[in-house]
Amino acid sequence: MHAPVTAVELQRVTRAPVRQARRGLIAALGLAAALGLGGCAALAPGDPPRVNVVGLERLPSEGFELRMAVKLRVQNPGPLPLSYDGVSIELDVNGRPLASGVASDKGEVPRYGEAVLSIPVSVSATAALRQLLSLADGKTTLGEMPYALRGRLGGLLGGTRFVSEGSLRLPD
Repeated sequence: MHAPVTAVELQRVTRAPVRQARRGLIAALGLAAALGLGGCAALAPGDPPRVNVVGLERLPSEGFELRMAVKLRVQNPGPLPLSYDGVSIELDVNGRPLASGVASDKGEVPRYGEAVLSIPVSVSATAALRQLLSLADGKTTLGEMPYALRGRLGGLLGGTRFVSEGSLRLPD
């Protein structure tokens, strides 16, 4: 006949598999984290794209909003093609928000190459009124107006963000 199992022996027997499973889980999570970080580093872009506003075109307006197409020149200074799936932009003029827009375009900017994208944007009546008031105060003219452009070229893992500043002339 077998001797009765004591409480201490029972704890020792039941905890051993739990400890081994916990150690295995910790090792697996550590390995997954190391591989994941290494994979992210391999996907990280080198130099960010250079994006400049190269033109504005009028589009048919709707209601109280103005519509324009903002033409962007995207330059890829990197050794790999820059693929994108969707574009979003926000355009500030004279330090004030003016327009925002999105496009579901898909494409690729070749390695060490460039592409021109046309993004339709909306200008709300309030944003247009703010810009007109800034012109009326005499501090700003219709000549060269400073702009700040923020946006994102959509893609794998959130895409690529960009910021560009310069000056532009509104279309006649």
